[in-house]
Order: sequence, then C-alpha cells, then structure tokens
Amino acid sequence: MEHAPSRRRFLQFSGTGLALLSGCSLPRTARTRTAGSAGVSTFQYDSARTGGPPGTTGPTDSVTERWTAQTDGWAGKALAVIDDTAYVGSDGGSVYAFDGDGTERWTISTGGRIDSAPAVVNDTVYVGSHERHVYALDAADGTEQWRSETGQFGISSPTVVDGTVYIGNNGDGQLYALDAADGSDRWTFGVGYSVTASPAVVDDTVYIGSGSAAYALDAADGTERWTFETDALGNATPAVADGTVYLRWNQKVYALDAADGTERWAFETDDSTATPGTAPPTVVDDTVYAGVNDSIYAIAANDGTERWSFETGERVRSSPAVIDDSVYVGGDDGIVYALDASDGTERWRFETGDRNTSISSPVVVDGTVYVGTSDGAVYALTEQ
Repeated sequence: MEHAPSRRRFLQFSGTGLALLSGCSLPRTARTRTAGSAGVSTFQYDSARTGGPPGTTGPTDSVTERWTAQTDGWAGKALAVIDDTAYVGSDGGSVYAFDGDGTERWTISTGGRIDSAPAVVNDTVYVGSHERHVYALDAADGTEQWRSETGQFGISSPTVVDGTVYIGNNGDGQLYALDAADGSDRWTFGVGYSVTASPAVVDDTVYIGSGSAAYALDAADGTERWTFETDALGNATPAVADGTVYLRWNQKVYALDAADGTERWAFETDDSTATPGTAPPTVVDDTVYAGVNDSIYAIAANDGTERWSFETGERVRSSPAVIDDSVYVGGDDGIVYALDASDGTERWRFETGDRNTSISSPVVVDGTVYVGTSDGAVYALTEQ
C-alpha cells in the first residue's frame, strides 16, 4: 500500500498538542529513547510515556487535593505541565493556563472544541481546535502568535520535534508536518482514515497508527519506510523504546520491530470488547504497561507475556504514568489509581466525585499528580 507525500497550502499557522522530551534520562528508563524538542523544562509527554521529568517522584501512600480548577467542558483528554503551570484544552473550545496554586493565569476561546492536548515548547503553547485551526499561543499570557487552517475538522494532539510539528487530521485522513516557526507545510501523508492518534518521532522516523495499519515515515520528507497491517480498525499512538514500537489497538497490544515493522509479539486479552481511545502504552525498563478494556496490564517487553493485571471499575482510555515504583492511571469510573509497579497491588485511589467521569492520562511532576476530567475539572493531587 503506497502513499506518496503530498503538499498543501495553508494559511499562516502551526500546531502542536504534545511536546516531547529529548535527550533526558527519565525515571527508570535510561535505555529508552524518547522523541522530543529541547528546552522543555518539565514533563508533558514522551515516546515511551513514562509520566514525569527526570528525578521526579509521585505520591505513594495517599493523596489530597492540592487544588482543583474548572474549565468550560471536557478536560479529560490530556494536559501539559511546565514550570508549575498546567495547560489544558476543553471541548468547550477554550485553552487554559493554571498557576501552581490553581488560579487561572489566562484563557482564550478558539470557537471550536479542543480535541487535542496542548504542547508547550520554547515558551509557546500549540493546540488544535475542532474548528479546523491550529494555534500558537504565548505561554506567558495566551496571546496568539499565529494560527493555521487545516482541511477538515478534528485535530490530533501534535508532536513537536526539532522545529517540526507533526499532527493528524480526523476529517481528511492526513498526517501533516509543519514548520514550527511559522506553520508552513513541509509535507503531508495520506493514510485513508481519520488520524486522531499522535505520532511518535524517534531517530528521524515518524511512527503512527491509523485505520488498520501502522506506518513508519521519513521525518524529513514523509516517504514511507514500512507499513504493518493489523486486523484492528482505529487509531493508535505509538510508544517507542529500545528499537521496538508498541501500540495499543483496541483489545490488543502489539510490539513491532522499529527498523522494518515486523511483528515481535501481540498481546490480547480474553475480553473482545474494543477499548476506545488512542492512548499509547508506557514502557519502563523491561515492562510494558497498558490500559485495555477495564484493566491495567503489565506485559513483559521481550515476549508479550502477562506479568500482572489490575481491574478498574470501568474501561481505561488513558495512558499509565510510571514514576519510580508506582503506576498512575485514570479510568472511566472517575477514579485515579496508584498501583505498585512490581505486582499491581493498589496503593491508593482518589475519587473525583462522579463515577461516570473519564480521567485523562496523568502527568506527575515534583510529587504532584495532574489529571483532567470529562466533567471539566482539573485536579492537582499531592501526598496527604
């Protein structure tokens, strides 16, 4: 299945939703290669999805609210935390910056719901809006630096690496590579299916899962390096570690050779119910942590065998954050869980109040766990 990169003209803009860490030694992931941009001061996201910056710790015994803030819609996608400031988008169409005590620093309205998580790179917040624009905002005060228009509605959480923004479009089935400085297009790649997952970029290769295939593309020009066909249908954000691409596709987790896309193993649960969402697995040392259906699984990275599982009250759409020896994850039961990474036993749980609330992928920074919820709340949780 051949895909030739194409070029499109845009209005002046650029976009991103997830910034990545580069060249850092993440907690318990010294052998993990991460994709990213220099200059990110605290964790937002990385290609192995560990959940925190170098040297960070998380609460292990019990938690209490450090602060809670409210947005105008679903804040349960994901958020970025930079220099003690939390940036989050909502499906009410706004982007927020909350200071370290939860006070609102600034907010801007985009006019369309935010389907992607913000990314903060070099004092700029990048975010995509459902009304077809990608915004670059000043991280200090939210002033618009530029915007650009995509072909159709719906934008994935972008990835920013070495001055390039990689972002998928749900409406036109394209993956875009844009100049991060001015939003001009570098290349596009058509997958023939909606692109709501975020790409991972490692060693000059862009990895993305969309439709029933995973793709590896040349980061410079978008030419296809390999394609892996699955029996699934949906979107999958990759995690890349030690030469292996890990993707959670519905009820399966795949491990692919990063060089040629050959399958190393596939892990499948007994429950055939598809888990919605595009959250990637988390890879730490020799273990892959993934939320599948209503459980968290710890899977051996070398052969795909199950090490342990923990059942939540509802399905899990978020990625686990793994800090030190704890796994932090949120479910659709409105609960944030902390588990022992070695055996999956529960350390604590925090109930947000509504058992029908979805919880975003947690971010852990300096002993604080940050999550957003589908009822519009943002929580900062610390050790009690």
